[in-house]
Amino acid sequence: MSRLEHDQIALMRWKKSIHQITPCLIAGVMTCSSWADESEPPLLSLSTGDLEARLLAIDTELDELAHYSLRSGMGTIGYRSTIGDASVDRLEWVEVDLGSEYSIDEVVMVPCIQRDTEIGFQADAFPVAFRIVAGTAKDRTGVVVAQYDKTHALLPRIAPLRTPLNKVTASWIRIETSYLSLRPFDGQPVFQLSELLVFSGEENIALRRPVKSSTNALDLSGAWSKQWLVDGFMPYLMDSAQGSQSVAFIAETLDTPTVQVDLGETHPISRIHLHAVDQSDTVPQAFAGDLGIPLNFVIEGANRPDFSDAVTLVENHRTGVLQSGPIFMWRFPSVNLRYLRLISREPSPTSISPTYFPRLGFSEIELFANGHNVAFEKEVQGTGIKPSEGRSYTSLTDGNNFYGKIISIRTWLDELAQRHDLESEHPLVAAELGRRYAKQKSTLTGVSWLAGILAIGIGFIILIERNIRLRQLAQLKERFAADLHDELGADLHTIGLLCDLAKESTDSPERLVKLLDRTRTFSERSGAAARYCTNMLEAKGLCEDLTVELGVNSRRLLADLEYEYSFDGKAFLQELKPRKRIDLFLFHKECLTNIIRHSGATKVTTRLTANRQQVKLTISDNGQGFGDASSVTIPPSLKRRARLLGARIDIVQPPEGGVHINLVLKTRKFLLFS
Repeated sequence: MSRLEHDQIALMRWKKSIHQITPCLIAGVMTCSSWADESEPPLLSLSTGDLEARLLAIDTELDELAHYSLRSGMGTIGYRSTIGDASVDRLEWVEVDLGSEYSIDEVVMVPCIQRDTEIGFQADAFPVAFRIVAGTAKDRTGVVVAQYDKTHALLPRIAPLRTPLNKVTASWIRIETSYLSLRPFDGQPVFQLSELLVFSGEENIALRRPVKSSTNALDLSGAWSKQWLVDGFMPYLMDSAQGSQSVAFIAETLDTPTVQVDLGETHPISRIHLHAVDQSDTVPQAFAGDLGIPLNFVIEGANRPDFSDAVTLVENHRTGVLQSGPIFMWRFPSVNLRYLRLISREPSPTSISPTYFPRLGFSEIELFANGHNVAFEKEVQGTGIKPSEGRSYTSLTDGNNFYGKIISIRTWLDELAQRHDLESEHPLVAAELGRRYAKQKSTLTGVSWLAGILAIGIGFIILIERNIRLRQLAQLKERFAADLHDELGADLHTIGLLCDLAKESTDSPERLVKLLDRTRTFSERSGAAARYCTNMLEAKGLCEDLTVELGVNSRRLLADLEYEYSFDGKAFLQELKPRKRIDLFLFHKECLTNIIRHSGATKVTTRLTANRQQVKLTISDNGQGFGDASSVTIPPSLKRRARLLGARIDIVQPPEGGVHINLVLKTRKFLLFS
């Protein structure tokens, strides 16, 4: 075994030792830092930087999402099952008849909310485990489109639960419980739900549709009933965290009060939203009422400004404030209209006006055509009403409420659901970051001495590698010197013998000519070998200046052709290891040789570029190419040289003719650069 081979084996053993020792040392340090929990949460798979980025992303997204702003005062609540028996795993269900078949892409369940003295507002009797079943009129059994159990940990929450669906076709939706939660009020297992929304695009197709249920608990107040499950009233106020605050429109009513909206042109209206006036922003609120929603009103649509062709869209009768909510919503078959008129037939009584006149008021009027609010910034007029000071008709169609921008119902509920998910994730990420920071602090000492050991090991490896490179360089020079000796020595000896024979053949001209021809052949061969070996050994002997070598090579081989040679990134080329420079030189020489032999080209261009990431060598000619583009193949000699380089080669035959040979060598500092 040579000294060089011995050193290479030693280097490999050093590297292996370092790789084996490092994980052990790290494991020891981590063990001393109390990584004792075997059940690692998923957050442990993230780096500290990933956790920091995730925490920042959560905070940023929370700033842009709608806020939980809970209703106050009186109103309908939603659906409640009867108490029944005390079993939590009994079946309770509610079913909404959608009227027609729709393509459903989301179901939203809004919980009833109760005040918990210890943890604040929480869902009240929201089921722990249940499934969502969808079907058609022809399929009363239906199919399960979603299912939740205890592992989903839906509680605690006050946010809606959104369930995306993959375009399920159904004419009814049913919620079936399999495990109930206990009502905090009395500890009884019941099923309660504030609102059930079924979306097809932006349309809540469950709005005000018929509801069936397994049981239906009623109370004296009238706040609980299955019909309130789809009335559109939810326990939240729309607070989108966007836009600007807008003061609602309020006016005293006189004789036959009306509000009229001119859409400017005809639209197919299929949905109406009336946003109620915010009663108060104080706790407790200043008064109990709805500030102007009439007890009895009619909404008409028409295409003539005098409403001579009026069509009734909505008739609303209320018995009091209990049947009120922040947003009144109605759906109906599409009607083409330009004008809309709300007529108050029985105003809501009030005592806040000094003159005790009834009042009419809304925060916003939205008219939807194909899912878009076409009433936005449209002209509004009124008759039989006297607007309060500082209250303008424009506030009815400005797209804002008391808290800011009004967004779609689906977007609003989706953002509340997303807020719940992010707020649940935030403390987990923050806690894991706290543990990471504590571990980093406790492992600092261990990492310090580990770094010292690794530095010593790396230092030895660098010294050994340097020594091996020097030995390889010397060995390579010796090999070139041996080639020079063997090649030229034999040829020069033969030339000497031929000269001696020529002296003896002066009397035979024919033989003398043959000997001289052979002498010239060996002379040319020796010259070629000398030029090759000399180029390899000039200066330091190893293509130290590759740019110069390629230029010399081009001039020598392309003396009879037009050629161009350019390069860029000489400093990076000089950093290449000698063997890579030599291989690049030989690849270039082989390309030029092939061009001279086979292409019939009259012009050759060489372009060499280098940077920290790669070296690219491009040789182009204007020769005859390979004929059919499908027959382009890489010569075996070039393939072999590219493989030795560890480079990628491709040959392109452009439409204008000729051939482009591209060699791309990816560089890595510790492998290719010296």
